[in-house]
Amino acid sequence: MKLTNDQQKGQELMEGLISKSWKDEAFKKELIASPVATIERFTGKTSRLPEGVSVVVEDQTNSGVVYLNIPAKPDFSNMELTDEQLELVAGGESVVAGLVCLGAGILIGYMINH
Repeated sequence: MKLTNDQQKGQELMEGLISKSWKDEAFKKELIASPVATIERFTGKTSRLPEGVSVVVEDQTNSGVVYLNIPAKPDFSNMELTDEQLELVAGGESVVAGLVCLGAGILIGYMINH
């Protein structure tokens, strides 16, 4: 599945945050305690979350625990799909799981691009 530019930026940012958290315990604690401010410092950009939206960071680095995240049901009325994603849906293939997994990256991309 091809990502939009905002999705790609969001994914790259998520990868950077995770990588830095693995290497820097103080950064990880800061990200958990104050995610928006930490992301702003990390990117050097001010962010604006949509009204009523917050960011929660959970430390899931304990290899002895399996974490299951049940995301919110996607709101497709406000989601922009690529031509490839539209073709998959039209062809009967499900892209819901892939789109839900992109949710965090899309939100982070939105934060830094709007």
